Formats: sequence, structure tokens, C-alpha cells
Amino acid sequence: MKRIAIISDIHGNLPALEAVFKDISDRGIKTIYCLGDLAGKGPSSAEVVDKIRERCEVVIKGNWDYYMSEEYNEPLMWHKNKLGVERLKYMKELPIYKEFYISGKLSRLCHASPNDLFHRVYLSTEQSERMKLFTPTPTLAIEADVVGYGDIHKAHIDTFNGKTTFNVGSVGNPLDITQSSYGIIEGKINDKNKSSFLISLVRVPYNINLAIKHARVTDMPDKEEYINELKTAIYRGHNTK
Repeated sequence: MKRIAIISDIHGNLPALEAVFKDISDRGIKTIYCLGDLAGKGPSSAEVVDKIRERCEVVIKGNWDYYMSEEYNEPLMWHKNKLGVERLKYMKELPIYKEFYISGKLSRLCHASPNDLFHRVYLSTEQSERMKLFTPTPTLAIEADVVGYGDIHKAHIDTFNGKTTFNVGSVGNPLDITQSSYGIIEGKINDKNKSSFLISLVRVPYNINLAIKHARVTDMPDKEEYINELKTAIYRGHNTK
């Protein structure tokens, strides 16, 4: 059996990332996958990208990684300038999904959806839209059995129509409770034979006051909105990220 820790949506929050990495290490887990949104919102985008590159075996592109590296967006220029050319090039070249068999199940990992970086799915989303998560990809032209994703900053596990979805929540900008979140999957990797398979979600307290301090000493955009989200786990907008 192999265990893989799956993190997502760090958003430049270095104290949260370090707390999650420590928890993963304390559990003896060696393999870490990241489902994107490394940068933006928080003050430490460059440091986070560097640590993700060092520690994560697989890194998937998130919508914020796309905005940062492939579009000109004036409100994001503060973060882009901190990242620099080489990190932005790295983010631009990230894949949008990873798929593999584990304990007989075809599993896909992505930020929002394997075939659409901007297809956002909540627990409340209509089932027909949620089923799009399992749509065949150009790599393997068959439906997935399990899809793990990030994007919505709210962790959950759900099963319907014989399929399973799990959302690992957010490391650096959780919007359900004020603790970092990540997921763990366990099973026989690259094995098409059915055997036991585990999905679990982990909550990790971190030093929110330190994260706020890191933001306070900067002139980053939307600073107060970001700090309020860290304090309350309540999004500044409505039903969107």
C-alpha cells in the first residue's frame, strides 16, 4: 500500500504550508501531490512556489496559476512581480490533471475539473454538472471512478452514481473552518486489480496570527479582505472563490 498526501490552494500562505508539511512528515508520508493555486491572495507566493517545487512530486495548474502566468491582470501584478519570470514560466507549464489506477480504480486529480480549469463544482452543484468531473480525458478515453480536486476551498468526500469525489479543501485559504486542510489517499498504485482503498481528510491548525503578520507588513492588494478570510473562513464574495 502507498500513501499520498494531496494538498491544494496554498495561495501564498507560508505558515499554513509549513504546518501542513510538518503534519505530513509526522505521519511518515513521503509522497505529496499539489492540486494548484500556489500563489496569489497571500504575501508569500515566491516562497510557497519554491517549497512546492522542492517537496511535491506532482504539481497541477490551478486557475490562479493560469491567471498569474498566462494573462495580464493589473490587480495581480503585485504578486507577479514577487514571483519573477522563472517561477511564472514554471507555473505556465504545469499540467491540468494527473490520472492513474489505484487499487483497481481509475483516479483523476485536478484543480477544478480534468478537462476544464474553470468548471467549478460544489456539493450543491447539479449532478449532471458534477458528472463532468468523470468525463474521459485525451490521455485515457474512459470515465474515471474517483476524482480528487481543490478549487472551492471546502473539503468533502461524496459518492454518487457509483462514482466518488473528494475535495481536499485549502491549505492557505480555507473557507469552511479556520484550519488548513489536505487529503490522503492510500492503495496500490498503478494496479488495476480491485483491493482496499482509502480516502481521508486532515485538518491542521496553524499560526494564523503569523500569517496575518506576514500580510500586515506588506502593501499587497486586498490585504484586509485576505486577513478577514483567514480569521473567519468566510469568503469575501458569494458562492465563488
